[in-house]
Amino acid sequence: MTNRMGMALAAGLSALALAAPVAADSVGRPRPGYWELTNVFTVVVTQKKVERRCLVASEINKFMTSPSNRHYACTYPSRAVGDGKILLKGSCSTKEGQVADVTATGGYSPETFRLKLALSTRIAGIPLAGTATTTARRLGDACPPEAARSDEAKRVLKGGNTPPQS
Repeated sequence: MTNRMGMALAAGLSALALAAPVAADSVGRPRPGYWELTNVFTVVVTQKKVERRCLVASEINKFMTSPSNRHYACTYPSRAVGDGKILLKGSCSTKEGQVADVTATGGYSPETFRLKLALSTRIAGIPLAGTATTTARRLGDACPPEAARSDEAKRVLKGGNTPPQS
């Protein structure tokens, strides 16, 4: 698993952490709006990426039903999310068939989240382990015009800058 692939996995898990369903949650799930995400990925070397993104509620709902990204297809047979805590266990695979077992633990509130992922895989039969950590904080309701947006966010915002809160 390359660091580039790992950063993609970390980004996908960031989205999942924002989107995790929380029934009867006393803490409250992360809210749509303008977010700053810091991803640190370590497998042999460490890479760090900080990005600011506009997230809309429909993206969060989509992540709840399909927690993966364009680089990985992930399944989490063991998933516990509630009262500000996250525990996910499963695997992610690339389109080329590379599979990594993953365990993620973290916490969240309407304004913040942190997710630490431990992954293990084999490349050419050699075991390889790594970590990915995402720390995020919500910067506000409104997104600056220059903020990164997915196609879904662009569609929902229709040229505006404040995602609906429901």
